[in-house]
Amino acid sequence: MLPNVDTDDELRAVISDEAVLRPAVEDLVARLGLSGLSLRRFDDGSLPVYALGGDLVLKLYPGFEVAEAVREARVLAHLWGRLPVPTPRVYAADEYVNGWRFVLMSRLSGLSLAEAWPRLTEAERDRIVTEAAEALAALHAMDHKQLADVVGPSDWDGFLRRQRAGVFERHQAAGLTEPWLSRIPEFLDSVTLPASIELALLHTEFMREHLTVELGDGRRLTGLFDFEPAMIGDPAYDFVGVGLFVTRADPRQFGRFYEAYGRAPHDPDQLLAYTLLHVYSNLPWYLRELPAPAEPRLDALAEMWFGTDG
Repeated sequence: MLPNVDTDDELRAVISDEAVLRPAVEDLVARLGLSGLSLRRFDDGSLPVYALGGDLVLKLYPGFEVAEAVREARVLAHLWGRLPVPTPRVYAADEYVNGWRFVLMSRLSGLSLAEAWPRLTEAERDRIVTEAAEALAALHAMDHKQLADVVGPSDWDGFLRRQRAGVFERHQAAGLTEPWLSRIPEFLDSVTLPASIELALLHTEFMREHLTVELGDGRRLTGLFDFEPAMIGDPAYDFVGVGLFVTRADPRQFGRFYEAYGRAPHDPDQLLAYTLLHVYSNLPWYLRELPAPAEPRLDALAEMWFGTDG
């Protein structure tokens, strides 16, 4: 059976040991009455996720991430059948053993957009970006009041203040070096984030890796998944993932995304500020993955990553 885990280090030790995980997952599958279906673990992700047969996905969460497990199940149930693209349908969500929880959900068809992107023509990429923007706009337009008990933060401005208070230390711990590191506080002081906004249900990691696409005739977007880190906040916060991981510093594609979403572009400085304040921010990784200006200036970086044509 799965051991109780209380820390990230203990979790990493368990999820890296398939000899521990596999028997527990097989036991859980049997308890769900699904013995006999093929079982294959997905390679990526920070939590254990298994394909069960051809149509199901089983995701496990340790005891210290109970809130994330409950949140994902509730958000998926809330969204199912209500967006322009499919989201997983929840079939079961409950406790397992030693604090672990699980969500059994439907499997989306197709490949991740990250895997499919190199195989798409420019016209197909344009269409996928348009469909992704329409999906995000629909997500942001949804009523989220009934999710407020499991999706936070309860105070968006307070959340931003807390993120701002620890921003230097977090980026230092992530390995960000000078001169970038010391320029973060001054940059954030220079950016005014909107104080009065209409909050929305956020995905928070809207990226190619969490979108699926079929590569057959038509090559359309077939799904959006991974709502474990969902939040309620400023819709602009989701455009961080769009600029970094969907359009990937392509100003033409980012402009197309905004047009399909149905709004004018955000101020690039505001989006970089949200990047620095983001719960999962990893600026050293982004600097390795994306183009950067010749001089280490955050305002120039903002324009390069979040600017648009025109």
